[in-house]
Amino acid sequence: MGAYPFTMNLLRIRYSEVLSHLPPEWAECCFPAIQKEVRDSNLKVVVLDDDPTGTQTVHNVPVLTHWSSSILRDELRDPLQVFYLLTNSRSLSEREAEDLAEEIGKNLVEASELSGRDFVVISRSDSTLRGHFPSEVEALARSLEKPFDGWLLIPFFEEGGRCTINDVHYLREGDWLTPVSETEFARDATFGFRHSNLRLWVEEKTHGKIRAESVHAISLADVRIGGPQQVKKRLLAVTEGAVCVVNAISTQDLQVFTLGLLQAEALGRRFLYRTAASFVPLRAGMSSRPLLAMEELGTNGSAGGLVVVGSHVPQTTIQLDNLLAQPGLQAIKVDADALCSDDRAALEVTRAIDSADSFLRRQVDVVIYTSRQRICGNDTQTNLAIGRRISEGIVSIVRAISVRPRYLLAKGGITSSDIATKALSVKRAIVLGQILPGVPVWRLGLESRYPGLAYIVFPGNVGRPEALSSIVEGLRSGPGG
Repeated sequence: MGAYPFTMNLLRIRYSEVLSHLPPEWAECCFPAIQKEVRDSNLKVVVLDDDPTGTQTVHNVPVLTHWSSSILRDELRDPLQVFYLLTNSRSLSEREAEDLAEEIGKNLVEASELSGRDFVVISRSDSTLRGHFPSEVEALARSLEKPFDGWLLIPFFEEGGRCTINDVHYLREGDWLTPVSETEFARDATFGFRHSNLRLWVEEKTHGKIRAESVHAISLADVRIGGPQQVKKRLLAVTEGAVCVVNAISTQDLQVFTLGLLQAEALGRRFLYRTAASFVPLRAGMSSRPLLAMEELGTNGSAGGLVVVGSHVPQTTIQLDNLLAQPGLQAIKVDADALCSDDRAALEVTRAIDSADSFLRRQVDVVIYTSRQRICGNDTQTNLAIGRRISEGIVSIVRAISVRPRYLLAKGGITSSDIATKALSVKRAIVLGQILPGVPVWRLGLESRYPGLAYIVFPGNVGRPEALSSIVEGLRSGPGG
């Protein structure tokens, strides 16, 4: 089914204009049929999340930071339909990410044999196309032993305004759609790219190994006119491990696709998914729930709240500036240059620890943030090393703070992952839900440094300018605040 000519222009376009050229959404609600297909398959959904922000669309779901065969066996036996493995692989080198994917894949195969339950794997990554692709997915596919008919590329993420039309991936802001190659995310020092057309993006990322013309696509016309049967037909034609791009502009589009996918899988087809967060709850047949109320976080306590901001994307800096303009907060700026210096790092860390302890003890909310200038090296490996050095400094600060905060909010994917695993010793947490669209809240497990603490995982590239300050203000004035 055909494409729409307005999407050939890789400049900003109006969302309202796009809608006027599209056929209407598929009229039938597919979700009950999706839930039935999920129940009938009895496949556990395992999400390998390359940073902890991928939990931003689910609720009542466990997140694990360890993945031995015995741990995975127990999770496969658990009646819950889905669980997450926090790999944080976006902070690793490409080779480290490959090795980790292979390790998890092999452990999953062994755990499946021990538990007697089969599974499907979602490689959850960034909705703005940053991450180790294709190497991470290739390593995972090798380790899972059985061949796949195809890889499904699904970066649609409604909560963050990401949609795909005519194979071009866009960022929506108000009534404007901007091709992602024209955003700051495409200029990422480690994972930058040139193409918004996903077929061309695959060719770019595979260095020409997979040509754009060999990439399959499920179009909006397939979804909106042909419905699940047309999607199923298209997927049955995907063979020999080919890549298939999925177009979607709404959750209804993704539901139609997911039902067609499940019907194809019921016929024996096998796919590996590389997706953003919106696909996960649909593939797991998970019903939605309202946003969390402040009182559901359980932020009782006599200390202040703690906010840690490590992300450097412009969206985060705008939100941070908005937060720091609010009264009643204590801001602690940490010099990123100092954290990268052998001579100055220890002194900078100690200064931040002492200040944070003092104010948290006096019930003052504390904001620890890294200086905003970006420190860049000459190559990808150097940039990753710089990022790790800064993150290690932030982890050292949070780990050494002696006062248990009323809550902890971490801004940025790598920041929130490293704090969870290295500063708080989290091995298993439960995702309660979302406090704002795309902003998940975890309840930390008994093994963690702060059992039962509400841990807010705030992605760097999500939320309006006032989003961060609205959460802090709500937790200050609400029950327990």
